[in-house]
Amino acid sequence: MKIKLTMIALLYAGFAFAQESITYQQPSAEILQLADFQRAPGVMMDSKKEWLIFSYRPTYKSLDDLNQEEMRLAGLRVNPVTNISSTITYVNNLKIRKLKDKNEIQVKGLPANPKIAYTSFSPDEKELAFTNTTAKGVELWILDLATATAKKLTGDHLNANLGMPYVWMKDSETLLVKQIPANRSALIDDKKMIPSGPTVSNADGKVSQNRTYQDLLKNPQDEANFDTLAKAELVKVSLNGNLTPFKPEALYSGMSFSPDGNYLMLTTIQRPYSYIVPLSRFPMTTTVYDKDGNSVKTVNEIPLTEIMPKGFSSVRPGKRNMSWRDDQPSTLVYAEALDGGDQSKNVENRDEIFLWEAPFSNAPKSFFKTKQRFSGIDWSNGDFAIVSDSWYDTRNTKSYLINLKNNASKIIDDRNYQDVYSDPGNFNTTKNQYGRTVIDTKNNKAYLVGEGFTKEGQFPFIDEVDLNSSAKKRIYTSKLKNSKENIIDILDAKTGNVLVVEQSSNQYPNYSIRNIKNGKGTAVTHFENPFESIKNVYKEVIKYKRNDGVELTGTLYLPANFDRKNPKEKLPLLIWAYPTEYKDKNTAGQNTQNPNDFTFPSYGSFIYWVNKGYAVLDDAAFPIIGEGKAEPNDTFMPQLVANGKAAIDALDNLGYIDRSKVAVGGHSYGAFMTANLLTHSKDYACGIARSGAYNRTLTPFGFQSEQRNYWDVPEVYNTMSPFMNADKMKTPMLLIHGEADNNPGTFTLQTERYFQALKNLGAPVRMVLLPKESHGYAAKESILHVLWEQDQFLEKCLKK
Repeated sequence: MKIKLTMIALLYAGFAFAQESITYQQPSAEILQLADFQRAPGVMMDSKKEWLIFSYRPTYKSLDDLNQEEMRLAGLRVNPVTNISSTITYVNNLKIRKLKDKNEIQVKGLPANPKIAYTSFSPDEKELAFTNTTAKGVELWILDLATATAKKLTGDHLNANLGMPYVWMKDSETLLVKQIPANRSALIDDKKMIPSGPTVSNADGKVSQNRTYQDLLKNPQDEANFDTLAKAELVKVSLNGNLTPFKPEALYSGMSFSPDGNYLMLTTIQRPYSYIVPLSRFPMTTTVYDKDGNSVKTVNEIPLTEIMPKGFSSVRPGKRNMSWRDDQPSTLVYAEALDGGDQSKNVENRDEIFLWEAPFSNAPKSFFKTKQRFSGIDWSNGDFAIVSDSWYDTRNTKSYLINLKNNASKIIDDRNYQDVYSDPGNFNTTKNQYGRTVIDTKNNKAYLVGEGFTKEGQFPFIDEVDLNSSAKKRIYTSKLKNSKENIIDILDAKTGNVLVVEQSSNQYPNYSIRNIKNGKGTAVTHFENPFESIKNVYKEVIKYKRNDGVELTGTLYLPANFDRKNPKEKLPLLIWAYPTEYKDKNTAGQNTQNPNDFTFPSYGSFIYWVNKGYAVLDDAAFPIIGEGKAEPNDTFMPQLVANGKAAIDALDNLGYIDRSKVAVGGHSYGAFMTANLLTHSKDYACGIARSGAYNRTLTPFGFQSEQRNYWDVPEVYNTMSPFMNADKMKTPMLLIHGEADNNPGTFTLQTERYFQALKNLGAPVRMVLLPKESHGYAAKESILHVLWEQDQFLEKCLKK
């Protein structure tokens, strides 16, 4: 299949006028050998630390994968033929092995040309369930780990349009499955249908703050098609393939069994639907049934939520985050806002957490009140729980240690959640008697595993925590000099065995077991480096300062043969970045980059070009800071320009670069950054902006980390919009966008309208629209062509 790539271009540096119609191109050999590689498998391990599952998938999708039928409804993108997300990424092979063994075993009996998704261990972890997508639909399969043999359980009639189409029952012998109703209605082709009337929406005068969503319902035909595609009936499927009807058709958006397996919580989507918000804010009813399907209690009814208070810490009123308590047989836990969900109200406590024991004949019991917005709760296999809350405006997070014996609580963490240097880490977890993931506690002690970022570098650690006193004792700090290890799991605290992933700049990440008591390590996997041609490039995390003293960092790559001590020629520089908002200078200046991270080139960076004689500053820090009552975006432009200038000055002072040959690039908000830099700064010879939003009046109720709406601060929206300043942009720019962008706010129209403005105002700009591609590009043909476009553009702008 050949699909032509349509481009619109203006004459500059050798490019042609107006439209071009060309086929997909491939980049030069130096880039192609890095881009066309074989991806290493993903690795999954059971909670008993016995089995490793290796899942293989193609490095890229194909255009044919993207060219399947698709319907976009209520925020979903689904294939109406196969009844699964049209954006899902499939696995095409499975291998397994025991952790203690050395060789993988090929799974027998897999379907021909498998398209595997939604893998899940059985409660006893003897089987692994997964789906396989055929040309007609979705099947359910089972992998028996002991024999490494797979078998099909159902035909291809599962309904995965709302996500995971099955859930294991407690006996590990049965699964509850969503399947397509036998009497499903035919889909309506509204392109051929004569409308019976106009589409009408009303506003009742209430103030709300809704983001700019994509793929919403638009008319009654969409509503009918959404009903058709989302409805499913529930059936029980045994491991021998027997099917037993369980529940009639409905729009089941959630299924979860209680930890003891005696109750089932089902959430169904109700009418009325909405044309301005996605399905996550449609009316929903949650009912608990016994394991035989008999109704026990309707535990929650959520109305249509089109009206939301302003602010990222605002929530809807009513019961939220309802789930099963992990350390009890059948108790629900949920939160309710004490401020009505409106963050502008001044109250002592924001949320209250409730517990509700089955069979729910008694009223829910108050468990805890949070000072800020409830963000989660972690139960343990002992007498403790950790409750967390957070507040966006201050970036504060608090963690409360709850003693479940007496409900005594104390704050054990109170910090800016962007402050990585003070991050205490996450508690190591285990599976309890119910098969639920909980904090692993022994003798009232637990273990925190942290990434270990500090001013001096990164040193992952393990802390032992006394839950009675909250005292911490560091029992391990990773101090590898020429490599880095990520601590994945504490296999055995008593013996000191820990599962880690070890890597270096030219050593592909591999799993190993390290004994933290004697330092010895045993390799578990042996994945090879697929990027040998850049293994000898120079890599360094550089530190420099902005003109206001804010410390900045970036990962610098230089060609392998470049003489840093006595450079004979200065290199063109490529900067790739993404702005981030902060509330204080200290956290903005913290370094989270490690020179021992494996150098993994991808289309989402400029690293490929180090092989072509460029200096590359990847992940350059671009903080936007608003301290106190000031908002970061109030001074977005001067901070943005200062960030870029500081990076260029730092490398110019080192003598590495020709500062007249600097390009900047970014994706999404990084594209927005790029367009603004080219508009408001003379430091760049050219720029590459991919899948960005350039007119903030098209996202009037907030964007990125901006909570205020356009009418609150029109000057901020207008000043920050490259579209509004298109007459000032005279620097060569390459605009790239997927034709089917699904990201809120970055619809393809943003690039099309920005290009038209730039073209008519005489700017040297080229626009490339990628057929079938969404916000992130997936097809091999598209990605290789993007690399070719960027290569041609950079060579013309910076070298010729």
